[in-house]
Parts: sequence; C-alpha cells; structure tokens
Amino acid sequence: MHTERRELWRATHLLTPDKKELARQALSLIQRGQDVTKTLRSHPLADGSGYLNKSMLVTLYNELVAAGEMQADTRLLERLRMKPMRTLSGVTTVTVLTKPYPCPAKCIFCPTDVRMPKSYLPDEPGAMRAVEHNFDPYAQVKSRINQLEALGHPTDKIELLILGGTWSSYKREYQEWFVKRCFDAMNPPTENSLVMEERKIESGELENCHTLNESTHHRNVGLVIETRPVEINPHEIRWLRRLGVTKVQMGAQSLDDRILEMNKRGHDVECTRRATALLRAAGFKIVLHWMPNLHGATPESDREDFVRLWTDFCPDEIKIYPNQLLANAELYEYWQRGEFKPYTTQELIDLIADIKPSIPRYCRVNRVVRDIPSTNVVEGNRRTSLRQDVQDELKRRGTKCQCVRCREVRSKSVSVESLKLDDLVYQAGAAEEHFISYVTPEDKLAGFIRLSLPKENSPQTEISDLDGAALIREVHVYGQSLPVGAEKDGAAQHVGLGTRLLEEAERVAIANGFKRMAVISAVGTRGYYLGRGFEHGELYLVKRLD
Repeated sequence: MHTERRELWRATHLLTPDKKELARQALSLIQRGQDVTKTLRSHPLADGSGYLNKSMLVTLYNELVAAGEMQADTRLLERLRMKPMRTLSGVTTVTVLTKPYPCPAKCIFCPTDVRMPKSYLPDEPGAMRAVEHNFDPYAQVKSRINQLEALGHPTDKIELLILGGTWSSYKREYQEWFVKRCFDAMNPPTENSLVMEERKIESGELENCHTLNESTHHRNVGLVIETRPVEINPHEIRWLRRLGVTKVQMGAQSLDDRILEMNKRGHDVECTRRATALLRAAGFKIVLHWMPNLHGATPESDREDFVRLWTDFCPDEIKIYPNQLLANAELYEYWQRGEFKPYTTQELIDLIADIKPSIPRYCRVNRVVRDIPSTNVVEGNRRTSLRQDVQDELKRRGTKCQCVRCREVRSKSVSVESLKLDDLVYQAGAAEEHFISYVTPEDKLAGFIRLSLPKENSPQTEISDLDGAALIREVHVYGQSLPVGAEKDGAAQHVGLGTRLLEEAERVAIANGFKRMAVISAVGTRGYYLGRGFEHGELYLVKRLD
C-alpha cells in the first residue's frame, strides 16, 4: 500500500478521541505559524504506532469547518496538503481505467494480462484502484475524489483521464455508459445515478449529465482518452466530441516506418501524421507517446527520431515511455534469442538529457518513464525516478529543459505588472499555431492559450461549427487549484489572465482574417466561455468576431 493511501486509512479509521485532541493541539500550533513537519514529529501517538500525519490534520480541519468551529483557511490547508504538486498545474486529475478488453494491435513490446486492459499491469499505481473497484467507473471516480478531498486537495476542477489501451476499440454503448458513470460520480447524486448496472444509455441521458455538470461542485474541465492513430477519422472525431472529449493521447511510439514494422505496431508514420492533423483541425489537445529503445532502435537512431516530432506533428504534450522488457510481452522471446537488448539506466539518462533541452517551449513533457514496478522488469532500467535522474544530469551539464512543465509558475505569486505577453508562432502541418503566453521575468509560465489558425489545405472535419473558424484548443492559467470563488493573493488563476489571453487570441485571429472563433470547451468550462461572448454550436462553442 502506498504511503498516501496508508496515511488516508490511518486518518479516516483511527482518528480516535485522544488522537483527535492531539491533532487539535498540533493544528493550533501550525495556525500560529509553527513548521508542519516539526509539529508532527513533536506529537507522537500515545499507542506508540508513530506520529500524527497530515491526513489526520486535514480530516480534523474538515470536521471543524463543517461543524462551524473553525473558519475555512485556504493558506492553512495549503500547508497541510499532501503532495501539492498534484494540483499545482491548476486542475485536479482523476484517473480511471476501463475494463479488460482485447486490443486489435499486436505490438511486441506490450504486456498482456487477462485481468487488465491491454498494456496495463495490475500492480501499477494507477491500475490498483481500478482493480480494487472492479473497473467500475462510478466507484473509481467517487473514491478518488473522496481521497483527494481527505488529503486536502480541491476537487472543483477535475480533468478526467480515461486509460485502458485503445478507447476506440471498445463498443460505443460501453464508452457512453462509462463516461456517463464518471459524470454521475462528479454530479450531485440522484436516485438513478447511485446504482446503475452496465446498460445502453437512453437518448439524452449523457447530455443531461453534461448539463448538470456545468454548474455543479465537481466540474469537468478536461476529458482525456487514449487511442491509436488508425482509429482517427471524421466520424470518430464527432463521436469523441459528443462524449465531451477535449484531449486525445495517441501512441506514435516511433516516426520510423522500419521500427514500427519491426515492432508490429500496425500503422505507419503517415497514419500518425494524418491523425494528428485531423485532431488539430478539430481543436483537440494532442498528446503523443514516444518510445525509445524499441526493437531495432539504437540511442543514435532515437536521437534522430526525436527530431521528427517537431516537423508536422508538433504535439502539445508528450509522454516519453522508454521500452521496458516485461516477461508477459512477445518481446521477451526476442530477448531470449539474443535479438533485443534493453538500454541501461545510464544510457537512457544520457539519451533523454541530450534530447530534452531541444523540446519546444509550447510542448509539455507529462512523463519520462512509466510507473511500472521494478519487479516486473526483466532487464534494463528499473528506476521510476528517471525524470529526476535526468534533471540532475541536466543540472550537472549546466543546461535545462524549456518545456511547459519545467516553466510552470506553480505555487509562486505573480505580479501582473511584471508579466510579459509572448506569442510563439510555429507551423504544424496545415495549421499556423500561436502559443500565446504570459511569462514572468524569471521565464516562468503564468498562463497560456493555444490558438490554431487552419490553412486552406487543413483536413476536413465535416463539422459545421468549425467552418472558417479560428480554433482555441486550450486555455490554461497556473497556480494551485483553488475552489471556485476562492481567492489567493498573487495567484495566477485569479488575476484575470484567462480573459486577457482570450482577448489577445481574438485580436490575432481578426488580424489574420478570421470572422469566427470556436473553442473546444470541456463540459465544466462552458459557463466560462458563454460569459465571454461565446454561444452554443452543435459540438463546440462559437463566437462571431467583429
């Protein structure tokens, strides 16, 4: 059991009257400015089982606020919060897994476990909660929200991350049911939402759930699925928008046709190019997975391959997933025959440290390695802390990465007067992209907007909302995610940067001859855009530009 879950269990099950009194004393000291860690360590539990922990204090804090014995104190809660990095990007991510289901692909590096969706293992941290709840979407979302709240994290702005291999390969009835149950868990409970077996959704049910979520406490500000490039076409695009999807993860894995064929990937580079271009033309945020150390690759060929990501494809976010040798993957047989050899940890550190500084400033690196427990890895890198190892190597070299994640302002206060407006323009296939951002004097990102200006040869989406429209694909303002209506001095989320970014995007669009603008709004952010002149279209929010 992970430390976070263990502390939560101790807080919710073992906060007996004597421990509650001890926690009250500690909470009082912290309110008066004492260091949290030192205060916890100076309050050992009477039964000798250890010390107070943050979860116990958060549990007591919530009880006292609910009972009216204490005023809500955002700054105090920030000090008590476990792993504040989880919500410093401005939203709270809730991850859920779909049920085990066959994948049409035959990739030789992918693990197969009949208990799990394709490519996932039951002891991966993100998968354990799904197994615990028998892959029920409602239970997964509800339990995670409850856990995050108990740990002191705000849960009013939720990015829902649906994992489980190839989303598009599941039956559409299941997809619709799965998404609806996730929204049921975020929305206020109703008689029908508390217990609902897997069944076909009646007409209008999902739309009603979406409407309810526009004004509820746990609003969905992003819906992410993962699929394969071969699944992306105009018909699938329309379906994803109907579900409320705003971001798509795809496994590019490599941009070398020879490598793709050797690893039985089932698509070529041109397929990835077409899928990426169509997603961009439809306004989706694009996350590409890239895998060094595939069968047939070398560190040198991987360095060359990485450069190809930034011509035509230009993903908004990437996940670097070094290939890991697992006993339940076909690649294991290649290794046994001596046909495949994993890179060493040092080879991977050197490779990623070489390429990371070249990542454009408009892209975010979400992951640097999959969180697969080392016991599953047969040979090669077993370290899940590879990102930190790479950061240490970059520091040793005296260089740094300029990706979005490395430049986020996070919890630091910002002075509006000191911010600089920057418009990074780049070509991405058949679109001119504008990464418009507010940057601090220290080159930290306070907020940004992704504006896409389609060209005449842009792929046809067959969606009337997008005809002749400039596209807003993302608006993101940084800082600790705070409850709606809460204020924090100097927090980037609360100084009107979002509105200023929208105004600048409109100015750029008009200057480039566009008369209309469309935004791929998540369900829970519709009200934000409707309050700024946008109107409901069929699948997007649209606005006429004067």
